[in-house]
Amino acid sequence: MRIVAVKTAVVEANYDHTYVRVFADNGEYGTGECFFSPGLTGIIRDLSPVLVGKDPQHIERLTRELRRAASGAGAVAGYAHNAISGMEAALCDLIGKHFRVPVWQLLGGQFRDQIRVYADCHAGEGLESWGPALLPRQPPWFQKEQARRSASTKPNDILSAEAYAAHAKETVARGFDFLKFDLDAIHGQPADILTRLLTTQEIQQMTEVVRAVRQAVGQDVQIALDCHWRYNLGDALKIARALAPFDIAWLEDPLPPESVDGFRILRESTSVPICTGENLYLREGFKPLLEQYAVNIISPDIQKTGGLWEAKRIADLAGLYEIPVAPHNISSPLGTIASCHVCSTLANFMVLEFHGTDVPFWDDLVTGVPKPLIQNGRIHVPDGPGLGVELNESVAREYAKTGEGFFEG
Repeated sequence: MRIVAVKTAVVEANYDHTYVRVFADNGEYGTGECFFSPGLTGIIRDLSPVLVGKDPQHIERLTRELRRAASGAGAVAGYAHNAISGMEAALCDLIGKHFRVPVWQLLGGQFRDQIRVYADCHAGEGLESWGPALLPRQPPWFQKEQARRSASTKPNDILSAEAYAAHAKETVARGFDFLKFDLDAIHGQPADILTRLLTTQEIQQMTEVVRAVRQAVGQDVQIALDCHWRYNLGDALKIARALAPFDIAWLEDPLPPESVDGFRILRESTSVPICTGENLYLREGFKPLLEQYAVNIISPDIQKTGGLWEAKRIADLAGLYEIPVAPHNISSPLGTIASCHVCSTLANFMVLEFHGTDVPFWDDLVTGVPKPLIQNGRIHVPDGPGLGVELNESVAREYAKTGEGFFEG
């Protein structure tokens, strides 16, 4: 069996869902999903010759060859690893199908067959769509959904404590018992997005929002809060101390991802669990955090951190330090299922992110699994060959991104 082609397709959802498909000379193929980035399909196209003509059974060797080929763009970090992660997942899907075993079996077997997921609620409203350079956009489906919601009775100010609380109640009613909200969104887009300094009043506003959410959902629902790397250490300490009374599951990314010493000081200075990791790559990216016990929880994104096998190795490394893993995940159902395969094999798995609540066609992007995919805040891991799920190409084509090919060329 030899690889004959590597092709891509892109769906324009809340983010770009970029799919990579590896074709073998026996007619079989595997599909993976990559985390978005500028120029992603171009990177995949440039790296494809590394795979063509090779035996896809040698997943680890091929992944290392891809990393070496992309080393000029960053040996242990960078956009190229977004591409390689999807390509590796496609190889795993292909080999699982070829040998008629699920990917979780390739990874060593399961600790669980149900994956707990948390709903990323954004703010008081979760409808959003962002381009590869994290600029807001309004594709046709977004405009239709926005118009439909404009007639609703939701609070007008989506950044108010009232709106956050209403959104929390609505999400719990859908069966979720773990929520995450964007804490940094409360004040809207700052004048200086790079070095925001918080006032006492702004921290009080954050506290009011979290208090409202906690009162709305009660004590049995877990709440995590995301800060998107916005703050300096002094303000992060103030935030953590203000939120300590509300039994927060974790405070995510309050500091820039490279601030290992800052994370360590923050973790040592508060009872609120500290989480980071979605912008780190490979085991090399997580090693300093773990060695210094700088965080309580890590959140690698399996669509960018180096592949399914590398995600498992990162989790195993974290396990040596008694640190649980709560993977970041903004992918479509295909990438989400790939993450579920990994999570099912992890002894120190905590919870997996779900970021597609407000995409009306999210569930329809795959076939081969029950619908809705998430039931009572859980996903059943497929036990069919490979990922056990296939891209619904008719739906994917309907929402395909203009200017990108669809498994062509």
